[in-house]
Amino acid sequence: MNKQWFDDLEAKIPHGKTRTRFAPSPTGFMHIGGLRTALYAYLIAKKDDGVFILRIEDTDKARFVEGATEVIIKSLNDAGLYYDEGPDTGGPVAPYTQSERLDTYRPYAELLCEKGAAYYCFCEPRDESPCFSLETDPCRDLPYESSKTRVDAGDPFVVRMKAPREGETTVTDMVFGKVTTPNKTLDDMVLLKRDGYPTYNFANVIDDHLMGITHVMRGSEYISSAPKYNLLYDAFGWEIPAYITVSPVMRDAQHKLSKRDGDPTYDDLLNRGYLPDAILNYVALLGWSPGGEQEIFTLQEMVKSFDVSGISKSPAIFDIDKLNHFNSEYIRALPPEEFTEKAKPYISSVIKNETISIDAVAGILQARCEKLTDIPEKIDFFEDLPDYDVELYIHKKSKTDEMISRDMLIEAKKALLSLTDWTNQSIHDILIELALKLEVKNATLMWPVRIAAAGKAVTPGGAIEICHILGREETLRRIEKGIGKLSQQQ
Repeated sequence: MNKQWFDDLEAKIPHGKTRTRFAPSPTGFMHIGGLRTALYAYLIAKKDDGVFILRIEDTDKARFVEGATEVIIKSLNDAGLYYDEGPDTGGPVAPYTQSERLDTYRPYAELLCEKGAAYYCFCEPRDESPCFSLETDPCRDLPYESSKTRVDAGDPFVVRMKAPREGETTVTDMVFGKVTTPNKTLDDMVLLKRDGYPTYNFANVIDDHLMGITHVMRGSEYISSAPKYNLLYDAFGWEIPAYITVSPVMRDAQHKLSKRDGDPTYDDLLNRGYLPDAILNYVALLGWSPGGEQEIFTLQEMVKSFDVSGISKSPAIFDIDKLNHFNSEYIRALPPEEFTEKAKPYISSVIKNETISIDAVAGILQARCEKLTDIPEKIDFFEDLPDYDVELYIHKKSKTDEMISRDMLIEAKKALLSLTDWTNQSIHDILIELALKLEVKNATLMWPVRIAAAGKAVTPGGAIEICHILGREETLRRIEKGIGKLSQQQ
């Protein structure tokens, strides 16, 4: 063994700061659970003025998806989770993609064999399975020298961890506390596969150590592997990082979120009109309680408030209605010009009439919009008046029926015809004055005017705003059409 090679790698390890990592496999889009893991790792690092790292774990060639790494990078950037070190940014312990670090893993596997903490296994055909379930592997007790001779001669092999058969291994987790496992239940897991690629578990430990990772954020599915990780750390004589285990995100009490079953990924949510900040805020609260009444957090507020003690052991249920609430709050909080910019593509997809002001339409939408993708169906009436039923004019609360609505429209048409200045204020003033003159409630006049102008019972904005956006000529044309429809019922 070249001791200097190992010493050189040890010398590169950064020390003195909290260092966390998000280490996804490039197998597709960013799942909600993955985004939450990345967020929590980011928050832990940034709260301590530490370093957040992106590492791509692509050693499973069968599951690799072309372009998935770029999707992961884009998703993190969209969410504002900017990493300090990563595949595209570099850093003191580069490279940050496991397939570019393949020369690193075999020497460490061979070092464990030399130490007696692992062994070369030449068995067929089970040698490619990740775990060895038999109590005794015939290769386990082969002398190291004879095994090494066979390896040097070119015999195919895998390297397996030599798990102890007696005693217990205790793992300390910051969420789940101490978890003790009898060593006799541990298998001799494969560390290095026949093709020279490391297994996920082995590469994970090596890279976490060499990258100076101090806190490991992981899903609860990995808690059973933690004793094996600890045995590897102990065999190398390395310090074990702090483990922080999070329970899964569930669709309901029985089922995990699954893209295969139609559950949304982060990209799906963006495409459905959710804002990145709203998604991130909601995902943060899936399994973490900040304490107190506040539920709307900016990323910087999350950094200040985040504490591992608030992470729950129980699974979190993904509630789309709750996400809708968060998204509507974030939409309302946007500066008007920013909302207009985000809404513009959705507005333009249905409104082709250049006389309709996109800014004005956006103005009436912002307070009445849950998702950006809701916009087209809310405003399609501006482009074309739908063929509506006159029953819409009947509204108990507004005290309108078909006859009253017809009379209101006739009076409204007269009043609006007299306007020379077509503004929100002038339309408001003349219709309010008309209601006073007719001795009716404002709603008794406004309801039929809005139905005539929009042809819908529910609209963003009221009669005044809609008439202003439609313009004088189109408003009067639609009111005349409403009068005609109602006259046919007399």
